[in-house]
Amino acid sequence: MSDEKSRLIFHVDVNSAFLSWSALKQLQEDPDSVDLRTIPSAVGGDIQTRHGVITAKSIPAKKYGVQTGEAVVKALQKCPHLVLVRSDFTTYRKYSRQFIAILETYSDAVEQVSIDEAYMDMTGTEQLFGDSVQDGLPFPYCVAQKIRDEIRETLGFTVNVGISSNKLLAKMASDFEKPDKTHTLFPSEVPEKLWPLPIRELHGCGAATSKKLETLGLYTIGDVARTSQKLLQSILGEKAGEYIWKSCNGISESPVHTEQEKAKSYSNETTTTVDISRENLKEYMPDFLHRLSEKVSSRMIRDQIRAKTIGVIVKTGNFQRHTRQETLPVSVNDCKTIEETAIRLMNQLLLGEDGLFAKGEVLRLVGISAANLDDGAYRQISLMDWMQEAPQVTAEVRQRKVRSEKLDNMMKEINNRYGKDAVFQGNKN
Repeated sequence: MSDEKSRLIFHVDVNSAFLSWSALKQLQEDPDSVDLRTIPSAVGGDIQTRHGVITAKSIPAKKYGVQTGEAVVKALQKCPHLVLVRSDFTTYRKYSRQFIAILETYSDAVEQVSIDEAYMDMTGTEQLFGDSVQDGLPFPYCVAQKIRDEIRETLGFTVNVGISSNKLLAKMASDFEKPDKTHTLFPSEVPEKLWPLPIRELHGCGAATSKKLETLGLYTIGDVARTSQKLLQSILGEKAGEYIWKSCNGISESPVHTEQEKAKSYSNETTTTVDISRENLKEYMPDFLHRLSEKVSSRMIRDQIRAKTIGVIVKTGNFQRHTRQETLPVSVNDCKTIEETAIRLMNQLLLGEDGLFAKGEVLRLVGISAANLDDGAYRQISLMDWMQEAPQVTAEVRQRKVRSEKLDNMMKEINNRYGKDAVFQGNKN
């Protein structure tokens, strides 16, 4: 095996995951219903008001120009008969678990990077699968074919498999022609397969960066690959310039992570489907912060851990990370406190004369972190805790505390069993 293939990495990506999984659920509930994957359809937004953004689309919808991340109103202008369905994360999580379970039967090194995609380190597996020639396919193509066939036949949806010697190129390969395909992109194939692509299609190159490069006459990945790294760093910044140059040349050393060290902090991040600016902050940011707070809180509650320091993380359009954090009087792990703190910190980071928005920045990633951890054993008692334990506290206050704790425990049980979207707060009108 040549040096470039000393590692063998698969990137497996579910084709139109949310749309496919919504279609499967609908067909299970009503076998006579139309398969959403065969008609112009999309997931996202409010079905009644037609507001919000598209989070997934069918291949027929793509032919009308419908794009992930665009406003539902705009998508409907392109395709007036577009069928919209509501997101169903309980169903999505179920299929995601089944998808990863199949991958883990082929490799001990599986890194799930999102609900619908994962990396597999297949290095050294030729001894296990090298003789499994299917339809004349040699290793590793035959293994990719087996994975695709098993997922399609067992779970009912399709995946793309990208094969390379590093994660970046495997990811790029899986994004080639879809659906239900296997593609390779080894370093020797970079000039032929990668360089002709528009720079905006490079994984990790945001809209602002690609526009900046295009203004300099660098339109393709190959144009950038043949440019001086130092020049790119002078234009984009040291870290961003290095990343873009290496990526365009197919260079990536990131390993497939299969085990996590004992957490010194908890964090969750999400890449935004649209650039977040001052103009659309109120439309998008509250939902991001609420969902991220829920994720961080649920993980800490599961591990019986609290945190005194809560922080927010953003990545701007030029790949620069910015953080803001606050140390609280007592350690916490409840969603409400984490979310309220995150909102306060995010406003400090983004707004005002010295905020990022005043500097013309936009956001492409949002995150929340929790650090300075403890198990609550030495948690400093708060004034409210002391009042509720004091002899003179009223029976009414104690009863309210008991009811609140029972309600919290009940909600946790419901969320664990049925998913966090099973119960939601109604309007107070």
